[in-house]
Amino acid sequence: MLRALLRFDINSVKQCILRVALDTPLDFCFDYLWQMDAVHPLPLAGQLVVVPFGRREVVGVVTAIAATTEVAADKLKLALAVRRELPPLGAAWQALCGFAADYYQRPLGEVMLPGLPKNLRAIKTTALDKALVRAARPRPAHDATPATVQALNPSQRHAATTIAAARGFVPTLLYGVTGSGKTEVYLQAAAAILNASEDGDATPAQVLIMVPEINLTPQLEASVRSRFPGVAVATLHSSLAEGERLAHWLAGHLGQARIILGTRLAILASLPNLKLIIVDEEHDPSYKQQEGLRYSARDLAVWRAHQLAIPIVLGSATPSLETWHHAQSGRYRRLELRERAVKDAVLPKVLLIDTARDKPVEGLTAMLIAAIRQRLARGEQSLLFLNRRGYAPVVACDACGWISNCPRCTAFMVLHKLDRQLRCHHCGLEQRTPRNCPTCGNVDIQPLGRGTQRVEEGLQALFPQARILRIDADSTRRKGSAQAAFEQVHSGAVDILVGTQMVAKGHDFRNLTLVGVLNPDTALFSHDYRASERLFAQLMQVAGRAGRQARSAEGSASEVLIQTQYPQHPLFAAVMAHDYDAFAGSLLEERRQAGLPPFIFQALLRAEARELSVALAFLQQAATCVVQDGIIINDPIPMSMTRVANVDRAQLLVESVSRPGLQQFLKTWLAALRAMNSRVRWSLEVDPVDI
Repeated sequence: MLRALLRFDINSVKQCILRVALDTPLDFCFDYLWQMDAVHPLPLAGQLVVVPFGRREVVGVVTAIAATTEVAADKLKLALAVRRELPPLGAAWQALCGFAADYYQRPLGEVMLPGLPKNLRAIKTTALDKALVRAARPRPAHDATPATVQALNPSQRHAATTIAAARGFVPTLLYGVTGSGKTEVYLQAAAAILNASEDGDATPAQVLIMVPEINLTPQLEASVRSRFPGVAVATLHSSLAEGERLAHWLAGHLGQARIILGTRLAILASLPNLKLIIVDEEHDPSYKQQEGLRYSARDLAVWRAHQLAIPIVLGSATPSLETWHHAQSGRYRRLELRERAVKDAVLPKVLLIDTARDKPVEGLTAMLIAAIRQRLARGEQSLLFLNRRGYAPVVACDACGWISNCPRCTAFMVLHKLDRQLRCHHCGLEQRTPRNCPTCGNVDIQPLGRGTQRVEEGLQALFPQARILRIDADSTRRKGSAQAAFEQVHSGAVDILVGTQMVAKGHDFRNLTLVGVLNPDTALFSHDYRASERLFAQLMQVAGRAGRQARSAEGSASEVLIQTQYPQHPLFAAVMAHDYDAFAGSLLEERRQAGLPPFIFQALLRAEARELSVALAFLQQAATCVVQDGIIINDPIPMSMTRVANVDRAQLLVESVSRPGLQQFLKTWLAALRAMNSRVRWSLEVDPVDI
């Protein structure tokens, strides 16, 4: 049946077409008929609408009102209801979603809808109605006057006033050593912008402050609320209960919340009066979403600031090479904080321990054990950093060579001794720890290597009187457990803290004077070209947890002790000197010569199948289906983690020195890939961070 072009005169026929974005993998919006009368007036773009979709009813976003449609008359369905109780999502928010969908090559509905709270997308409006009633209750008038104002050193004062004085789109890298008081600069710049809007603008300004991980939000939220008791604050992250998330999202959407704190999902929040964006720890890979819409929240934040013509601050002690390159080339303004904010507080002394000479016992060298003992005697805290959770990375049999491989993945099953389980950290498979070797029956099977649980056990044996706390993904599974654990450390109830990357950044441990880094060497020989950049940032960040207060009465300097088999490696020399500038400069030159980001732009096509040969064959076909000048299509290869949950995975890297050229190619290529009608499951990631 040929599709008829239906045309409606909105004024006379009282009918129109609603173009609606739905959360589906289909890369287009859907047309629905809307019949207008006194009770059902013309909807607005940005409103939520309930529509039939297949056998279900779903919620979508109206993207446009049209007078014509190419949908066949007998296929055109009526829209069921419009959520008029909620103000429409603004044009700026719609444009942000449109850009994200276009740049990351995803359907518009897969950007718009997942970014909204789940209760907002529900067919029943009970939760929304209750939240709107609470939001309508009288609130005290906004007062952005800070309760306290801390004194700033000259560098901080210059940074805060420069940021607050910015007009229009001004991207700024706030490059400050750990403990230099970047958060205080954020708060004083935010206070100036909030107060300026109260004095002159009709609509009070909003400030968005982003952090890379959920466990950093409680500390920041406490600082913000104590500083601005008269300002409504909202938080947005994935650990919030659905009711909480809806309430906080509404506070931002309705303009009630003046300061919004959040993780990467906060960048897609509706904030109609946004005047300043701050991205703390901008280098952190957690800002990159790894499922669904694989977006970079940092990059979207920069685009959103440009769209709104507002300033944006990217803060870090170890900026990403992309941001550093922009600052070096003049695209971003750079402000520097070269000294610690607390008077007489100095950067810790970094020392290397050669494990070839000082052999570790229970994972700890004699030098590190002695340093911990000194801190215990002085009543100071120590932190041991090991980015490997569990008890041991693998269990093995010396008799026959059996190793605890995951049967579903190309990975080892990690021993979790307390739970008496072997657990795969990739597919989630759990098995009881065997009493003997499954292959030969040998009862003397042994754990190899060390995770945080085993280090904790060794410390308990070495220091039975010490108060030891482990913080990792296993010990903080329950809601609120991470915040409670960090409060223990801040209160002084912990002598020795053992942790993964959860403890490495953002936390202000005032009595911590020793950091021990265990087994950082594996990243030195990774196939990932970003591994050295990440390791350097990780070491600098965890080192920055020490010595954030002035020296103790004994005058002892804070120390960072790094156990390594490769003390001559140049990366460690840069860490010892706290010299990010030189390290970043050398890495950028290496990237330039090798033709790697930020000097080239990339996209990664991944394919999954039950057999690796099938995935590789699909990618081989994909590599030849479209040819375009200036596009480099590399050979398909298996992914480094080839098998996950009984599915084999392969990848194909596409590169270009031109970002617009790559984007143009991807649009054509995606159309060809969809036309291939392969049974292989595939996905495309623009600007991949894990290759």
